[in-house]
Amino acid sequence: MPLEIIQHPVAVHYINQLRRRETTHQSFRRYCDQVTTFLAIAATRDMPTEERDIETPLEPMSASVVREPVVVVAILRAGAGMIDAVVRLLPEVSVGYIGLERDETTAEARRYYCKFPPMEGSRVLVVDPMLATGGSSEQAIEAVYETGPATVDFLCIVAAPEGVRRLENRFPDLRIFAGALDRELDSSKYIRPGLGDFGDRLYGT
Repeated sequence: MPLEIIQHPVAVHYINQLRRRETTHQSFRRYCDQVTTFLAIAATRDMPTEERDIETPLEPMSASVVREPVVVVAILRAGAGMIDAVVRLLPEVSVGYIGLERDETTAEARRYYCKFPPMEGSRVLVVDPMLATGGSSEQAIEAVYETGPATVDFLCIVAAPEGVRRLENRFPDLRIFAGALDRELDSSKYIRPGLGDFGDRLYGT
């Protein structure tokens, strides 16, 4: 499935505020939350609905309501900063976590934690702000597919072409929603121009 870059000018503005070196931790968290809202709206705009009878204060009517269960799975640690925006948009969403740690020498990831709610037949949104090599994302998405979801979407704030290609090749049915597609990975496997270490800037570490 094709990569979709969020083109809304307000989302682009927030992403560029995230990139700024002088952005404070408090502002960084707020911009992360706001960009995630745009990503979640884009990823859920095709959710199936059904007609139900409801009562307004004035009269009965037939209304469209969402009928598909949704789960958001955050890749720790930085993905946790994207959960609140999804929960506000979809208050009945279930939340899962998977912990993957990157080896700074090999740039490969290892799993150290995994806790999922029931996901069979659900729409699953996997969230991680940075898609670099795609190693962590690939492991997380593979674990999600093993649970039997109806669909899986990946939401990130900034992506590198190398990571996008890796996920597209590994998961042909996966949809990727990104705030920005950056130029490349450098020799240390960091996204350029990027915005630095997302987790450090999010949590002030």
